[in-house]
Amino acid sequence: FQDVHVMIFVGFGFLMTFLKKYGFSSVGFNMLIAAFGLQWGILMQGFWHMKGGKILVNTTSMINADFSTATALISFGALLGKTSPIQMLILTLLEITIFACNEHLVTEVLEATDVGASMTIHAFGAYFGLAAAFVLYRPGLTKKHENDESTYHSDMFAMIGTLFLWLFWPSFNSAIAVGQKAQAAAIINTYFSLAACAIVTFALSSLVDKRGKFSMVLIQNATLAGGVAVGTCADLEIHPFSAMVIGVIAGIVSVLGFQFLTPVLASKLKIQDTCGVHNLHGLPGILGGIAGIIVAATKRNAGLNPGMQAAALGSTLGIALVGGALTGAILKLPFLGQVSDQNCFDDSAYWEVPEEETVPEFHSSHHEHSRFEAAM
Repeated sequence: FQDVHVMIFVGFGFLMTFLKKYGFSSVGFNMLIAAFGLQWGILMQGFWHMKGGKILVNTTSMINADFSTATALISFGALLGKTSPIQMLILTLLEITIFACNEHLVTEVLEATDVGASMTIHAFGAYFGLAAAFVLYRPGLTKKHENDESTYHSDMFAMIGTLFLWLFWPSFNSAIAVGQKAQAAAIINTYFSLAACAIVTFALSSLVDKRGKFSMVLIQNATLAGGVAVGTCADLEIHPFSAMVIGVIAGIVSVLGFQFLTPVLASKLKIQDTCGVHNLHGLPGILGGIAGIIVAATKRNAGLNPGMQAAALGSTLGIALVGGALTGAILKLPFLGQVSDQNCFDDSAYWEVPEEETVPEFHSSHHEHSRFEAAM
């Protein structure tokens, strides 16, 4: 339980601190959303599993509540820097409600397996956030915003989040696995998938850069894609090598997504994805769903139905996109205090920000990258 808890508050919180003037909001709002979300998650998920008219509370339900919060935090990543705390709390309220319904559909009705929640959390949270971002599109941000970039120190902080997530991901994927055998399998498979994914990310990061240098954006994010993608079939009896293959593909998909897809999403589809959650949670989440379908088809004796796995993936994406778009429309209501374009990505809109010590600015080697632009 504690491992998952740390991932939610420290991992996700610090992963989002890469923006140079948005560190307080990243960690602070992350804590606000998570603390609010896990209470609402206990209730929403509890409604589906009531015992004698009462909501059951135990460590498993607390872990599941943390999981439900993760969906809201992933969506927060897509909207990072462009929403007010009130908007985020409303999003959390609505998203966790919809998430609980979808999760019930996937696990109880369709009886699909999704132990590490590649589909129900990662793909769901990502596409929910992207749909909301589409509705909340800001034409004023099409040209690069001065604060939508990182500095040497902010990238360093974000890397702390990455390391926490990377280390604890085996716990995340095995937390709700049933039985010791399944739990051990989930830990082993996630462990190898992450390791393979990290190596591939480093290699590709250097390959896609014209000067062969590593990109901090890719190392912070794409190294985690293996954990996302192996989630659906983590507790099934797949060979560690299969887990590594999933990790390798996830790393490739994630790097290419950051490099080529995010700029297209922003310019052509009008989806401004601040953290690139589409590449870390969306695409690898779908990959995890597909891996689940393949494993279900090859291991018929495990009582799995590839058709149901596919239905679970499809329904999750559909519900997420519709739910996200509707939520985005609600968040657009004028009295919810949207930040002006000028004040986006800036802590001072919501926080008392102490005066900065004047230190010479060291910009990170890849010229103040943004998650919107492909590396130069």
